[in-house]
Amino acid sequence: GSQVALTGSFVDWAARIPLTKENNTTWSTTIPLTGGHSYEYKFVVDGVWCFDVEKEYNQDNTGNINNVIRVPCTNDETNQKLQLIQQIAHASRERDNLKKEVDYASAEAFRTWNLRQRTSVSKILSRSDSGEGLIGFTLGVAGWIKTLRLQAKDTVAFIKLNDGSTFIDLQVVVDHNTPGFEYITDHSACVSASVFALGTIVASRGKEQKIELQAAELRLLGASNAEEYPIPRGASLKLENLRTYGHLRIRSQIITAITKVRNSLSWATHLFFQSQGYLYINTPLITAADCEGAGELFQVTTLLKQCQDDPSKIISTNGKIDYSADFFKKKTYLTVSGQLNGEIYACAMGSVYTFGPTFRAEDSNTARHLAEFWMIEPEIAFADLTENMNVAEQYVKFTLKYVLKHNQPELEFLEEFEKNNMEELKKQYDLLEGGGGGGDTEQATQNEKGGKKKQKQQQKNKKQQVATEVQVDKTTSLNKKQHQKDIRGFRLQPLRQRLQHVATSDFARITYTEAIDILQKSQETFENAVEWGIDLASEHERWLAETYFQRPVIVRNYPKKIKAFYMRQNEDGQTVAAMDVLVPGVGELIGGSQREERVEVLESRMKECGLDVEGYQWYLDLRRYGSVPHSGFGLGFERLVCYATGAENIREAIPFPRYPGHADY
Repeated sequence: GSQVALTGSFVDWAARIPLTKENNTTWSTTIPLTGGHSYEYKFVVDGVWCFDVEKEYNQDNTGNINNVIRVPCTNDETNQKLQLIQQIAHASRERDNLKKEVDYASAEAFRTWNLRQRTSVSKILSRSDSGEGLIGFTLGVAGWIKTLRLQAKDTVAFIKLNDGSTFIDLQVVVDHNTPGFEYITDHSACVSASVFALGTIVASRGKEQKIELQAAELRLLGASNAEEYPIPRGASLKLENLRTYGHLRIRSQIITAITKVRNSLSWATHLFFQSQGYLYINTPLITAADCEGAGELFQVTTLLKQCQDDPSKIISTNGKIDYSADFFKKKTYLTVSGQLNGEIYACAMGSVYTFGPTFRAEDSNTARHLAEFWMIEPEIAFADLTENMNVAEQYVKFTLKYVLKHNQPELEFLEEFEKNNMEELKKQYDLLEGGGGGGDTEQATQNEKGGKKKQKQQQKNKKQQVATEVQVDKTTSLNKKQHQKDIRGFRLQPLRQRLQHVATSDFARITYTEAIDILQKSQETFENAVEWGIDLASEHERWLAETYFQRPVIVRNYPKKIKAFYMRQNEDGQTVAAMDVLVPGVGELIGGSQREERVEVLESRMKECGLDVEGYQWYLDLRRYGSVPHSGFGLGFERLVCYATGAENIREAIPFPRYPGHADY
């Protein structure tokens, strides 16, 4: 007869209620209610429980609910009936979703299956019961082999399979009698190969997983060569070397974890602003304006082709380039910010935000800079600096809480990865400083044997080996001193604990002048001198957030000489209504300001900064026709990704990093 699998909350309900089998397809139960009444159910079974109580109940109160026949109760028992229906509805939704998401069939039907009938790994392992409710189900999964090991004299293979839908791997067990096992023995199905495995979900005997797929057939989709495959598995992987395989590095666990967190942060960004009523707009990548006024821009031109044919065609009589022959008839660049364009829409539609790529031609080879990066830039009409700071704080907390809720497997892996790196760094620096790392016991034994000379030589050799073999990323902006601080302090806190701390802390708020005073009175020795008027260095920002406040801090009212032309001047004439959000481990995460809404003040400031006022008449028009106070900020998205994942180098935070000398793929 029919075999019925009860799972999840259905198990809890069914365990308390006896079912009577009337025939091969119909089961019934009688549920006692108070007042001497009873509640009778009949279930028509077709392989699995599948019905939607809630939908039909809302449409029809007669008791006919899909595959369930219910005998209505009297009115005085309405509340009890509703409670019972709610319980069954909850259970039935899980079963209904199961039918929609999981293909099931008998083993004999495998020969007719194709990839369209595959089940994603996430629909198996991301369930609340970790897949235990699917035990006994027959299904097929497709994916890439992450690891493969043979046991029982090479007669049983254990495959870790992943299709990218979840960070967690599904274990597939294949024995030597299974069709397709020959792909394993001839090494076609090896690490990085793609396969389609069909079989039955069973309880796992291993400790790492609750369930596994007992394969009844293994189909090879794409073979690989494990000996030549350049991406190793595990935390010993050197990220600097991994970047040379930009087309394959996503298959590593570390980049997969970072990418999934990046995806969640992207989605959380849209959720936050959309829920607050912001309008999402797309600003141009090609512009004639330099928002930051720094001049580090990528120029966009079609003149090079013309110049190759005849250089004189693009040179005017005064010896300068004639841009009237260029595509846009003027100098144009890749944008460094969508802010100015965002202000256009904010001054007509209220609150808006942009989320897109920006570019900067800064010849910088550090772990904090990219030539191409993504910016999140909200513009808020009718908002002053205080409201701007409030939104920035709310945004950071919202996104981190979202990641903590939805990316636990990834964060757990990243936390362990960071822990291993910190331990390795500590060993390196202990050795390089003569501490000997973890070899004290062995060295003490040698001393007792009188081998002091031999010990010194071994220690010297070990130092040289560490200096040569250990690949600390040369582009990491944190120098040896900062790494030692991280080892002792900030990064000793587990990653998830740090994120939780920021997500639940009230951000401190101080003025720039107060920040300078705090730094000058500290006993800390900084590499960069501290005086009023400087642009705070990363070491200053991190000390304020990590050591002094031990939580995020927003610094406001910066000297106008170190800030952009569009920031609103304060009444003191020396500072502008600017703000930076500083977080532990990163320093500046967000920079923003109240925009200058007074046309005369703005025009004067533009001239002071040496800008071509004529080219910004459209920007001034926003102040001439219905000007309003408005504010906004910019967040380098990759820096947020670095913070949320613990990545030290920003090149791991973006799928295809662009930096000096590197524009592959």
